[in-house]
Amino acid sequence: MNIIVSEEIENVCPDFVGAAVEAEVVNSEYDAGLWAEISTLGDKYRAEYTTESIKSIPGIKATRRVYRACGKDPSRYRPAAEALIRRVLQGKDLYQINTLVDLVNLASMAYGYSIGGFDADKFAGDTLTLGVGREGEPYEGIGRGTLNIAGLPVYRDAIGGVGTPTSDNERTKICMDTHRVLILVNGYDGHERSVKANAEYLVELFDKYACGRNCRYFIYR
Repeated sequence: MNIIVSEEIENVCPDFVGAAVEAEVVNSEYDAGLWAEISTLGDKYRAEYTTESIKSIPGIKATRRVYRACGKDPSRYRPAAEALIRRVLQGKDLYQINTLVDLVNLASMAYGYSIGGFDADKFAGDTLTLGVGREGEPYEGIGRGTLNIAGLPVYRDAIGGVGTPTSDNERTKICMDTHRVLILVNGYDGHERSVKANAEYLVELFDKYACGRNCRYFIYR
């Protein structure tokens, strides 16, 4: 997959750095070991953060800043990493979807980056472009129905939008029969070392919980 960062994004976030993780995987409905890791991380966040202080986590802080620069209210359209951690801090259970989605959520919480998780066989074309959503642009968020993505950073394939930091698109979502994934780590804070670490963590999780094969990642700007 080729990934292009548009001038629209460069203008509001010149330091953006992303990581794309590709892997062949085997999905499952539930993995107890994975959920034990999620529970442990949840305990750590509850001991160290509040719903206000998580906004200072570099990945979350930077994503919120880019939302504002693009014209979106980050408190109304929360970045996914922030929404996941807030849910834990509020004493709510995370949604259990399937192992691939659950491990992407764990990786997002662990580093504070909003991560896009996609079935690689559902893309149209071989190029994704990261731009900014437009007024009236059609987009069906996973479990959200029609989502107003105007002012949100958005990845587009040959058909249209597939992922934003708030919600990925139904069209390219990971399902039980997904065998190839593309995972995008969005480093709006420009911290390449942390973005790489997040990508390497995802590779470890695929190996532990999804029979990961031919796992690799690359950095893009």
